[in-house]
Amino acid sequence: GTLMLDGSFTVKVDEKGRVKIPSEFRRLIHDKYNNGDFYVTSVQGDCARLYPARAWQDVLDKLSTQPPSKPPVRKFRRATSYYGQRAIIDPQGRLLIHPRLRIDAGIEDDVVILGQQNHMEVWNLKKFKETLHSDPVSVEDEDYLATLGI
Repeated sequence: GTLMLDGSFTVKVDEKGRVKIPSEFRRLIHDKYNNGDFYVTSVQGDCARLYPARAWQDVLDKLSTQPPSKPPVRKFRRATSYYGQRAIIDPQGRLLIHPRLRIDAGIEDDVVILGQQNHMEVWNLKKFKETLHSDPVSVEDEDYLATLGI
């Protein structure tokens, strides 16, 4: 089945650019994949997406069924390759966010780590709150979710 990462945690980024992965998320990932290999990337440079390496492989497998010239596929591959870097959780449970992505996404000081089912997102906390307010769940969004029984 799918990995179900949900909820959020606020953490501090250390001086080397590492974030401590919440133990709840670490446990879920370990139970499903039994290792600490990650693919750290972004789609728009606004936040870091942390995929367990095997979950990222699933994403690549899905993409491989599509023609590479299809614009959404091409753009997604381009951005995730540009920002993408492998990383391994250290014994303290920390994961390095590499500088290119850290700078573009403003990942420093206080960040929020969100569970997004098969991956985690790391946002600059201030930027995330602004995004939450500027792009809230609309009535149309609620109507769509209602069709899903949510």
